[in-house]
Order: sequence, then structure tokens, then C-alpha cells
Amino acid sequence: KSLEMFAGEAYNVEQGVTNDLFPNERDETAACHFNPTPESSTHFEEADSFEAVDDVVKFATFMRLLAPPTPMPDNVSTVAGRKLFESTGCVFCHTPTLHTGMSAIPALQKKEVNLFSDLALHNMGPNLADGLIQGSAAGDEFRTAPLWGLGKRIFFLHDGRTKDLLAAIQAHASEGGGLIPASEANPVVAKFNTLTEIDKQNVLNFLRSL
Repeated sequence: KSLEMFAGEAYNVEQGVTNDLFPNERDETAACHFNPTPESSTHFEEADSFEAVDDVVKFATFMRLLAPPTPMPDNVSTVAGRKLFESTGCVFCHTPTLHTGMSAIPALQKKEVNLFSDLALHNMGPNLADGLIQGSAAGDEFRTAPLWGLGKRIFFLHDGRTKDLLAAIQAHASEGGGLIPASEANPVVAKFNTLTEIDKQNVLNFLRSL
């Protein structure tokens, strides 16, 4: 729900650092030696406001003020790829531009964000399902991954299973099985598959330019 919650959970789950938001140790083995919790907390005694806040708040502030990725300049192929990205229906979920709302930070208020995501949950079918439940998201539901900065990535999909961008696109398609419904992306992937090899390459070039 917020960058601070994201940072707090990452500190706790990925780094093993308890904090004000997630104060409990992940490993409760009695024989283990534990530091007093939370390990990263607000220091109310500090006179310096920067030193008073915990690492999670500092980390969230750092992420909040990062500049967006800078896309590559357009060329004939990427312009064609952008149009195909739209006409095949990729934009139904990978929405090119969203707008920020009100913010206490003027630099972040009411700005265009070329995220290429609707930030919504979608059923992605058995091929991508990992069985992990987070909040109201079932094991086959994923938030649309933002595509900005994709050209600087090495691994694709939520679990980094492939370095092949074309394989990542194809993995979005899968028929339903058992209690898992078919992927919402099936019609879009099917339309992408009807493109010529040149047009497919134009789409890939566009994505790598983001």
C-alpha cells in the first residue's frame, strides 16, 4: 500500500532486519540468538530530524525520489513497434501513462508517469502461477509489471525465469486448468502471434527502448 510498507517488509523478509512496521523475527528458532527488536527503529531522542527516522523511512524516501528511467530516442522500428504494441492490445494492461495525484512533495504532484502498467491485478493462468498468496491476490494473479526501464533488465517475468523477451511474451498465454482460470492475456498474445516476424521484432525493439 505504500513504499514504506514495501521497504519495511523487504527489510524484514529479505534482509532479516526487524523494524517498526515489521517488528517480529522471521525465524523463531529458540536456539538462535536474536538482537533486541525492532533492529531498525525511530530514534526519538535524536535532535537531528534526519537521524531520528529509521532506515525504512530513509530507504522509502530514496526510492520515492528516484528519477524515472530515460527511454531511448525513437527510430523507425520503435515507432512502428509502439503502434503495434497498442493495436495488439498490450496497452489494455500495460497502460503507457498514468498520472500522480496530490503529494506533499511538489516534484511528485500531478505528474505524467510513463509506467506502462495499470497497477492492477490480473489472472495470468497456470503457466505463470506460483501458488503464492499475498493479501487478496491469489497464486495466479499478478500486478501488471511496469515496463519502463525494461531495456536495462536482464531477467524477465516475476521470477526471472527467462532472459528471452519473446519467451516472456509467450509465457503470458496459458489455458485454464483446475481452479485456475485462463490467462487474461490469451487474446493479446494470440494477436501478437499473427504479426510478421519483422513486426514482432519492431515490438521487441520498442520494448527494449523503454
